[in-house]
Amino acid sequence: MSITAQLLASVRLPGGSALVNGFAFEARGEGPGRALLPNGHELEVYDLDDVLAGERAPVAVFPVPWPGWDRGVDSVSPDATFAVFSGQRAVRAVDAGGATLWEYRHGCWGPELDHPHTGDEQQVCRGLEHGSSRVSDDGRLVWAHVVNQEGDGECWVVLDARDGREFARLPLEDSAAAGSHHVSHPDGVHMGLSIGMGQDGILLYWGRWDGEALTSWDLNETEDRILMDVHPAHGGFLTMAHYGDDLRLHALDGTVLAEQDELSWDWACGFVDADHVIVSSGVEYGADDEDRRHWLLDARTLEIRGSVGYPSGALDSMPRPLGDGSWITYDEAGETLRRWGLTPPAPGAS
Repeated sequence: MSITAQLLASVRLPGGSALVNGFAFEARGEGPGRALLPNGHELEVYDLDDVLAGERAPVAVFPVPWPGWDRGVDSVSPDATFAVFSGQRAVRAVDAGGATLWEYRHGCWGPELDHPHTGDEQQVCRGLEHGSSRVSDDGRLVWAHVVNQEGDGECWVVLDARDGREFARLPLEDSAAAGSHHVSHPDGVHMGLSIGMGQDGILLYWGRWDGEALTSWDLNETEDRILMDVHPAHGGFLTMAHYGDDLRLHALDGTVLAEQDELSWDWACGFVDADHVIVSSGVEYGADDEDRRHWLLDARTLEIRGSVGYPSGALDSMPRPLGDGSWITYDEAGETLRRWGLTPPAPGAS
């Protein structure tokens, strides 16, 4: 069965590809999602709803502390008064004027022999590896994936968002990261961390800081699974097998609630709303047009409800679901961001 998508908004947005293919989209609980788009030596922050409504002015602009360093996953506070940048050798919080609020130094993601590691020339070391940072939804904590100061491994740290003071750390003894990203749980308490290690697999962790102790658990004993998204209501989460063999829905403790393995999936999926999951197949690897599909799944059972049909008949990209009943795609050729929703059923339809 084909389910027709309804075009809700369309806007030209250079650089918007990172919202779909990268980590430029930052969900914020029940509020509007944020677009964090690099523009030269600045990070421009937009409310995604405003952008899609035609508002071109960013809600905040932050100078990038280390020009030339274009890796790491950054984050912005809920009130957009400060940004936290994930650098090669430090996590740094800055205000809109570019003033450093605090800095948390750590080991280098790409060390070179005999490099002094002084000053702000953060990107001089070779290597593609990077960590990530995430400001909690209440703005009080910063979670960061970093290299140990001694350079002898990696860890996950919980920092005070006011001054960068370390509250807790979790050694990541098995990690040899190529990169990572965080996923904030809608309960405002738990944080997820997904670490990609290239051909060596994936690590997945959940953690919570209660003000006194860090509690953490993982899904790393038997399988490599990518953390994809969290249900906007009940808080179950989606994971994808490393090579797209299956999609699973888990309870927060990791228990598998449902599985979908009828197709080989792309690395893009999530909750359109409380009832629907959207996932793509054949888009990531440039399959023939007839094999490039977006699919809607039941959010509780992961059973396929049907493929998504678009008015133009062609797919722009993989989908990025927003959790509010809509999702976005990006047309690279036209530099166009599009927002889609489900076409309401006809009156009297069953």
